[in-house]
Amino acid sequence: MTSSTPTKCIHLTPSLALPPTRSTPRPPSSLPAAKHTHHHPSTPSPSNASDPSDSSNASLLFIGTATTILSWANLRILTDPNFLHAGSHIHLGPGVTSTRLTNPAISLHELPRIDAVLLSHYHADHFDEGVENELRRDLPIITTPHAKECLTEGKGSDAFTAVTAVDVWERVVLVGEETGEGDIRGGIPRIRVTAMPGKHVPPGPLSIANDLLGAVPPTNGWLLELGYSSVRDDEDADFTVGYRIYISGDTLLIPELASIPQRYADQGIDLILIHLGGTTIPGPKLPLLMVTMDAVQGVKLMQLVNPDVTIPIHYDDYDVFLSPLEDFRKAVEEAGLGEKVVYLDRKGEFGFTVRRE
Repeated sequence: MTSSTPTKCIHLTPSLALPPTRSTPRPPSSLPAAKHTHHHPSTPSPSNASDPSDSSNASLLFIGTATTILSWANLRILTDPNFLHAGSHIHLGPGVTSTRLTNPAISLHELPRIDAVLLSHYHADHFDEGVENELRRDLPIITTPHAKECLTEGKGSDAFTAVTAVDVWERVVLVGEETGEGDIRGGIPRIRVTAMPGKHVPPGPLSIANDLLGAVPPTNGWLLELGYSSVRDDEDADFTVGYRIYISGDTLLIPELASIPQRYADQGIDLILIHLGGTTIPGPKLPLLMVTMDAVQGVKLMQLVNPDVTIPIHYDDYDVFLSPLEDFRKAVEEAGLGEKVVYLDRKGEFGFTVRRE
């Protein structure tokens, strides 16, 4: 599972408590209380844990669309930030627009400190204009090579200055701070991020045409490995993984996804965040083109990767999302996978434990 490109380490400094946006110098110190909380099946809720150390030490807050906040070991990672409100319009490609139908669970200016952003691709329903204008310019962003170009080139003094591009199977490691408190217990928290395959456009002539025209941007999925190391330098030889999260990104069920369970067959994946919605836009010489997974493809991905838990996201938020969450619920039940899925409302939270082995 190694890439030919050396792994880059990004050292995060949450103790500096820098604001995530340029116009909110004093952001909230914490996230708002979750609307509800679910827990990983092997992790008891704090009220049911006989030993407090056995309860969740990490959480994922669902904001809406593909926007989530991962909190663990005093680190906060924001995914695909989209904070537009209902009625807002976005541009998705040549002649393609969409209207948001829902509100995010919190507003952009309610964000507390954010240590890094994971951006699957440069599309307005994942990185809207307000976010692009407001985010602090030196906030670390991990994304595709295409998105890095969009965020840094031709921007002059307004360019983002801490963007790291990772192509498929390349890695970057986010290194936290040792606090000597709580669940860290002397270890250095790390999140190893590996770019996963993803394609907005089905293989074949359409994909070739899109590569030439650049109508729909390239996209990544992500494999996040949360764990600990005894050192904070750029060596991860003693890195111990305690939890794995696969984020599908905006992809269809393409053949390349089969390599994911093959590469991680002996390790397992704890959680999948599946981007659903069956996003459908006008295609060249075709009336409609689906560019993200619908309910049926989502269930097939569950069966392919076989995680402990699946959480669906990226559904019902825009008028181009033509495969509603209810379709996925039905497909999950028909496949007998109901006990493997956690459904989060917007502002819902999922708690889990990063194991120490």
